[in-house]
Amino acid sequence: MDERADAVPPTGARGGPARPLPAAEAPFDAIGLARNLLRSIRSGALATIDAQDGTPFASLVTIATDVDGTPLMLLSRLSGHTRNLLADPRCSLLFSQGGKGDPLAHPRLTVAGRAAQSSEPRIRERFLARHPKAKLYADFPDFGFFALEPQAGHLNGGFAKAATLTRAELLLDLVGAESVIAGERGAVEHMNQDHADALALYAAGEGEGAWRLSGLDPEGLDLMAGERTARIVYPEPVRDMAALRRTLVAMAAQARQEG
Repeated sequence: MDERADAVPPTGARGGPARPLPAAEAPFDAIGLARNLLRSIRSGALATIDAQDGTPFASLVTIATDVDGTPLMLLSRLSGHTRNLLADPRCSLLFSQGGKGDPLAHPRLTVAGRAAQSSEPRIRERFLARHPKAKLYADFPDFGFFALEPQAGHLNGGFAKAATLTRAELLLDLVGAESVIAGERGAVEHMNQDHADALALYAAGEGEGAWRLSGLDPEGLDLMAGERTARIVYPEPVRDMAALRRTLVAMAAQARQEG
C-alpha cells in the first residue's frame, strides 16, 4: 500500500496530488495531535546521514521530551547513529502511534532538525523519568544525552489528514513559565508520593493502572503506567505554580463528578 494514499487527499487544485497544508490551515487540530505524539511516544526511528558515504541510516532509539517538547535521546558513541550525528547533526525522528490493523491508518509524525549532545541536568532527569531502566547504563562513559532541535515537522494523522509544522508549532513557548519549569521536579515527586488517587482520576480515560507522573509542563501532564503512556492537557495553559495547583485541583474535582 502506498503511504501517500492516506497522507493527502486524492487530488489537488489541478488534479494532481495535493500538498500537505500548513498546520494552521489544516481542517483538524494538527498542532494538538503532533504535540500529543511528541509527548506520548517512547521510541522511534532515528534517521541520520552515514558518516562514511552519506547514505541514509535508520535505527531504533528511545525518546523523551524536554519541557518545551524538544525530543531527547540517550545514545552510545559505540552506535553508528551517534557517530553519524557527531559528524553531521542533521537528522529526523519518526514518532509512530501504532495499533491494530493497517499500520498506515494510525497517526505518525516526522520531526527534522539537528541533534547535539547536552549535559543539562534537566535533560537527564526528564529522560530517566520517562525511561527508568536507562539508569542502569546512563552514566557509562560512552553514553551521552542528545537533544534534537526541531526545524520542521510532517504530520500524517490518517486518511486525508496531513500537515506541515514549524518549530514554533511543535514546541511550547515557555516565556513567562519559568516558575513551572523550576518547580517541575518537586511537583512531580509530590504528586507521585501524595496524590496517586488524583493521577488515576486524570488518566481515567486511559485505562486502569498504577499511573505516575514522569513530567509536567505549562500545557499538560505526562503520565506512565508500566509501558503505557498518557498525555493529559490542561483546560488552559498555566504560567506559574499557583495556577498549576488550581488547575490540578479543579481537574480532579471534575473527574470525580464525572466518575
